[in-house]
Amino acid sequence: MSNHASREYNFDGLVGPSHNYAGLSFGNVASFNNVKSTSNPREAALQGLEKMRTLALRGFGQAILPPQARPNLRLLRQIGFGGSDADVIAKAYKAAPEVLACAYSASPMWTANAATVSPGADTADGRTHFTVANLNNKLHRAQEHVQTERTLRAIFRDQAHFAVHAALPQTPAFGDEGAANHIRLCGGHGARGVEVFVYGREEFSRAAPAPVRFPARQTLEASKAVARLHGLEERRTVYLQQDPAVIDAGVFHNDVISVGNADVLFYHEHAFIDERCALDALRGAMRAVDTELRTVRVPAAAVPVRDAVSSYLFNSQLLSKPDGRMALVVPQECRENAAVAHYLDDLMASGGPIDELICFDLRQSMRNGGGPACLRLRVALSDAQAAAMHQGVIMNETLYVRLVAWVNRHYRDRLAPSDLADPQLAIEVNTALAELSTLLGLPDLYEF
Repeated sequence: MSNHASREYNFDGLVGPSHNYAGLSFGNVASFNNVKSTSNPREAALQGLEKMRTLALRGFGQAILPPQARPNLRLLRQIGFGGSDADVIAKAYKAAPEVLACAYSASPMWTANAATVSPGADTADGRTHFTVANLNNKLHRAQEHVQTERTLRAIFRDQAHFAVHAALPQTPAFGDEGAANHIRLCGGHGARGVEVFVYGREEFSRAAPAPVRFPARQTLEASKAVARLHGLEERRTVYLQQDPAVIDAGVFHNDVISVGNADVLFYHEHAFIDERCALDALRGAMRAVDTELRTVRVPAAAVPVRDAVSSYLFNSQLLSKPDGRMALVVPQECRENAAVAHYLDDLMASGGPIDELICFDLRQSMRNGGGPACLRLRVALSDAQAAAMHQGVIMNETLYVRLVAWVNRHYRDRLAPSDLADPQLAIEVNTALAELSTLLGLPDLYEF
């Protein structure tokens, strides 16, 4: 796969009609802080679509991953709630409202957790490989992998170009949170690259450091399993451990403390357990692809970890522009945090590889604990692979207009926790998604 014949697509999660604030994600500070507040699903979806449209108009490869069906009635029936769909919802709301909230979770919108992706330039067989994340640290997320696999197989169905692997075993030893803990560094999207897996703990090493307040969701064992499934070359694969202290400070995924693109790593000084050793390992691996690593290091003195977490500075998209420079896509909160805003002003004046800020209002997603980087799954594709994937999910002006109209027809502008007990909400969601599957040209996407 040659450099000039490849392009990176960002597959953003389309926010579903049941977008709500259940505060289900212990360790995700923003999610926990907004528990049981009222959400606006329509606004959330429109904010996400505006980001997709804007980036597509700028010439960046942009596509969507559709929402998952909600509530997950199969989950509720599996744990003993029976009767009609309305009965199941009513019984769950009365006896186990937290589980009903899990069944209604909007978290699939954060497609950085959908899977880990290795482009054909890195894999042994030249195909683009996807391993669906099992997300087994949280009930509300552990249910996602079934539909995620179905969705990825529908979009990337051509097995001559793509390989979609099922989720790893559903056990803590193989806790896998997908691309949120994965960085790819390279000279260009079509060139051979270095794949970096960032983990929080080792299952089979009791001596390895680990956080004490919040869970480490990604294991070294899971990361190595994904690398094997994808056929990655050992000398171009690096495993780095997150600093346990930052996990305990709310950095539940690596993409809350660092982001990489092409040959640039934008990271906080406390991102990894041993900064010097981490950089040495990365530079050594980059020599295998004849590329020199460029780093943009953010010191704690300029941006304390708490500000990085509250603003989601690193949960940003780092995008390559045609002129070789890079744009940083940040949430509005980065402009509202004094330390972060000051740092970004200095960054823009520094003459470094990042020379443009693109700012979006993503407050509906941010309040639930996900920024720009959470909303997207990066997939580098050759021209032939791009032509082989399902074309109906690629963002363009026509699709944008249709999706906005669809959202305005089907989404509520207010959703309180008590609304999850309304059986009509489930009917509304299924009606909306049935129409969406037709709109996207994926008629068999859902199992209602």
